[in-house]
Amino acid sequence: MLGELSIPKVALYGIHTARALENFPLSGRRVNRYLVHAFGAVKMACARTNHAQGRWNQTIWLAIEQACREMFEGDLDDHIVVDALQGGAGTSTNMNVNEVLANRALQILGQPLGQYDVVHPLDDLNLHQSTNDTYPTALAVATIDLLRRLERDVVLLQEAFQAKEKELAHVVKVGRTQYQDAVLTT
Repeated sequence: MLGELSIPKVALYGIHTARALENFPLSGRRVNRYLVHAFGAVKMACARTNHAQGRWNQTIWLAIEQACREMFEGDLDDHIVVDALQGGAGTSTNMNVNEVLANRALQILGQPLGQYDVVHPLDDLNLHQSTNDTYPTALAVATIDLLRRLERDVVLLQEAFQAKEKELAHVVKVGRTQYQDAVLTT
């Protein structure tokens, strides 16, 4: 046994997260929410594969799926509490995600938090996975999502510039070069 830590009764995280909070209080910043959402998508994909292989009965599967969807949609952001900077190549983040998903699935099933014989953070939510798989995959998913958002915003900015260009095309002013008047421009 590694010792005991108290977990708040309403916390969806568990002992691994509590240990990480003690061991890595480095930046005071939480894991980026886009990475958390991407973890929800990655864990859902893994859970779907395990369910297709006959891992869980339908009731447990639906609870796990709903928990993953809630994480993907941002409903569980407040429960991912580990520091953004941590040792262990992201294991603390992965375990915080696993514990939150397991406990949220337990809530959905009407079970008490921490009733891990029903849904377990490692045996169920991390089944056939490793932090070395899930973290880089979630990071890639988050990056792709953020690049799509950036592309959309750059397009909107370009369109706004073009609208102003058309709106102000009739305004003539003196161009400047080397702090001197130059040719007229619009």
